[in-house]
Amino acid sequence: MKKISFFKMSGSGNDFIVIDNRGPVIDEAFLTRFITGVCRRRLSAGADGLILVERSGCADFRWRYYNSDGSRAEMCGNGARCVSRFAYLKGIAGASMSFESDTGLMEAKIIGDRVKVRMPMPHDMILDESVKTTEGLVRLSSINTGVPHAVVEVQDLEAVDVRARGRELRFHRHFAPAGTNVNFIVPEKDGAIAIRTYERGVEDETLACGTGAIASALLTAVKQGTNSPIRVLPKGGGHLTIHFNREKTGFDEVFLEGDARVIYEGTMWDEAWNEKGTTNQ
Repeated sequence: MKKISFFKMSGSGNDFIVIDNRGPVIDEAFLTRFITGVCRRRLSAGADGLILVERSGCADFRWRYYNSDGSRAEMCGNGARCVSRFAYLKGIAGASMSFESDTGLMEAKIIGDRVKVRMPMPHDMILDESVKTTEGLVRLSSINTGVPHAVVEVQDLEAVDVRARGRELRFHRHFAPAGTNVNFIVPEKDGAIAIRTYERGVEDETLACGTGAIASALLTAVKQGTNSPIRVLPKGGGHLTIHFNREKTGFDEVFLEGDARVIYEGTMWDEAWNEKGTTNQ
């Protein structure tokens, strides 16, 4: 692996390196080191995660999503939108497409620089649990929207120490062994939801989280009777729109809509993933 072409993309501030790996161009034996190397901030391209686009026998393409620490995640909502627009711009798929993921077959539709993606069926919803933390009992709800999420409603979003409180809940024994993503939310008067998220795998606050936005919207819909669609306002700016049908036992027809912007297209040299920032030659 000497030079690798890629897109740098952003979905509501959640940023990704996207690579056409249909060749393939990435050596699997080297994959974890490659991901952690190129996702480093300031020392490389830098990103919250890395996406590989690969061949599929039953859809337009298959995608694999990896967190910046090299761990594989079953789903990433903002990443799903970005990979969809990447596939469209590269001629891999049309404006309406389907693609394979670890959670099953997904569908997406391109709407300018925005993308609307059909998301996996949410499951394992639990409302209003009390979890003991160093700051006392925390009341939260949880749901799996492709990956597990805990949602905590707070009074002042800006005052929350997302990194410290999120990390404690992310690794809390209550969510062992897989852990959870953690979202802090404030419902707005107009029905929108402001949100900040600590992401598992990134192990820090990110500017947006698509599956976290879905989790927060669906749990708010149950607790407050809010109807679809619900706007979610991430720290990265703009808005995500969550569409859904409410059923007696849960939800179906869940869609995530939001921007999927191309920041730049480039070519990485092997210095991008070398630990010391120099070539091995």
